[in-house]
Amino acid sequence: MNQLLNNDTIALRALEPTDLDILYKWENDTRLWVVSDTIAPYSRQVLWQYLEAYTGDIYTQRQLRLIITLKSDGSSIGTVDFLNFDPFNNRAELGLYITSEYRGKGYGRQALDCITAYARDHIGIRQLYVYISLENKTCLHLFESYGYRRVGVLEAWVKRGSTYQDVALLQMKL
Repeated sequence: MNQLLNNDTIALRALEPTDLDILYKWENDTRLWVVSDTIAPYSRQVLWQYLEAYTGDIYTQRQLRLIITLKSDGSSIGTVDFLNFDPFNNRAELGLYITSEYRGKGYGRQALDCITAYARDHIGIRQLYVYISLENKTCLHLFESYGYRRVGVLEAWVKRGSTYQDVALLQMKL
């Protein structure tokens, strides 16, 4: 396996058709919708069509989604995504999700190590950025301690129920 996409503990792998059930679970967990743009559930059919059409070609699809797995037993513990890939400016938005039972164990930082090396050394991305709600202190701490710099705050940027939350924009130059 490509050393850019794994370490001793985790591996980042391509989406597989067998990921349908786990994607269905994660994408339809309404607790996660506060950190995504999801406003309605996904059907299995829609997710199956996504998996069938997915090529993993970041230059064509302008995104790349990888599943984070534990090397010890192959458990899927989350995803890491490049979104809004801009090959002209060599930048991409980054998304990271670790399932609740695996949070706080260092897997998020390890996934950042792997995906950052892959972005820099293989794809040639020179800048990654993230949007994080100011209420998500844990995630803000992870990215800031990793070297992402807060470059702005988007006020009342995301609607949550009947209120709006401010979002921090953080970036890291590779």
